[in-house]
Amino acid sequence: MNNLFLYVITVLIWGSTWIAISYQLGDVAAEVSLVYRFALAAGLLFIYCHSKKLTLKFNLKQHLLFLLFGLTLFSCNYFFLYTAQQHINSALTCIAFSLILFCNIFNARIYYKTQISQQTYLGGLIGLIGITTLFWPQINHIEFGAQTLTGLGICLLGTYIASIGNMISMKSQQLKLPLMPSIAWGMFYGASFMALMTLVQGKSFELPLTPSYLLSLFYLSVFGSVIGFASYLTLLNRIGAHKASYTTIMFPAVAVVISTFAEDFNWSSYTVTGLVFILFGNLVVLAKPKKARVPAKGNSALNTSEVITE
Repeated sequence: MNNLFLYVITVLIWGSTWIAISYQLGDVAAEVSLVYRFALAAGLLFIYCHSKKLTLKFNLKQHLLFLLFGLTLFSCNYFFLYTAQQHINSALTCIAFSLILFCNIFNARIYYKTQISQQTYLGGLIGLIGITTLFWPQINHIEFGAQTLTGLGICLLGTYIASIGNMISMKSQQLKLPLMPSIAWGMFYGASFMALMTLVQGKSFELPLTPSYLLSLFYLSVFGSVIGFASYLTLLNRIGAHKASYTTIMFPAVAVVISTFAEDFNWSSYTVTGLVFILFGNLVVLAKPKKARVPAKGNSALNTSEVITE
């Protein structure tokens, strides 16, 4: 699959999971819903890997890497994001989570010495302005008291943990570990950790049998987890974490469009302006870098070689 297709698939799927997640919250603890989601996804991936004869046998050191992968990308990050929404609204959560773009830029520079262009910084800033504008009516009257600051802190912690998960995925690819088995084991360990947390807290593993919960669970497991993470992590290792993570800024744009038809969302000038900024920022981040023409040695400026700068 080419990068554009993977990018579009990731944005469309994860942009639509926000509505599916809303059907998971309520009577069932967030930890329990995460156990069901990633346990089902891991099971499907194990079956896929077995059918494709992909190895599922790894040594202890590799399993420790998968454990960290699962804790950072398939359990703890989601747990903190879900917990944050008990203190702040979903608009503020979405804005805070979009900062993963800058977390990935920072971590990629620290761990992998990735050179980040000014173009990426500019596009990310434009996108963040777009999200803030999009949700301005929802956040304009928020009082930044103790509860709001607590929710923001928890959300930012979950966001940074997710960024570390992105870095671990890049490390596993450097080690030539196969992607699909890595995701399968990561989701298995993530679901297992959430199950352990549920047991320690003494919460019930009750599975709601309502159509809305089961359909949302199926969508989040198959599309949001198996297909979504496979697409995103493939993209991550092809174009870099700093560019792939702009998908998180595109999610609200998709969510707003879906909400327009599913929930009768009413557009305003903030909606239009915010979406324009988000889309423009996306073009800035993903546009091909400028080409600089450098004269070849011993030749005139007419004999040049093109150098693509990052």
